[in-house]
Amino acid sequence: MAFDTKEIGNHIARLRKSKGLTQNELGDRLYVSFQAVSKWERGESMPDISLLPDLASVLETTTDNILSGGKKMTSYTKKITVKDAKEAIDCVGKIGKLLGKDNAFYIGAVEGINAKMNIELEEYVNDEYSYEALVAEAIIQCVNCGYYVDMSDVNREFKNQRWAEIVKKYADNAGIK
Repeated sequence: MAFDTKEIGNHIARLRKSKGLTQNELGDRLYVSFQAVSKWERGESMPDISLLPDLASVLETTTDNILSGGKKMTSYTKKITVKDAKEAIDCVGKIGKLLGKDNAFYIGAVEGINAKMNIELEEYVNDEYSYEALVAEAIIQCVNCGYYVDMSDVNREFKNQRWAEIVKKYADNAGIK
């Protein structure tokens, strides 16, 4: 992992200022000079690794947050497959089948999805092209929440390659190869 010292420095400065600390006060808490803090914040040097836990504690954040420059770091410890996404979407229909389409659970689930996604879910699940659009959207939402997706699975499982290409675009943007 390459570190962007300028971005890290800017982030340390933002965090320090948000806590109402001067460079001198932060340095005093960490037993380093204000000049050292100034160098970190200008991106000229990095805090010593042994200081990171204390720096994170003083700034009320994590070492990961500091080293990422405040950017969200995604570890992709969870995985989503096309089959999983289809099964999840099909579960909404299963609620209607098992509990009845007039049941509050089913009505609430469908109304919530319709409102949030600006669609008519029951129409989408009954049209193959639209159903795959829902599957693609479900996978994209998972990718945006830190899930890993295997693009060979996506390419193999989608009948309409347009949806596979859209998922690939989001996966590429998330750094998934």
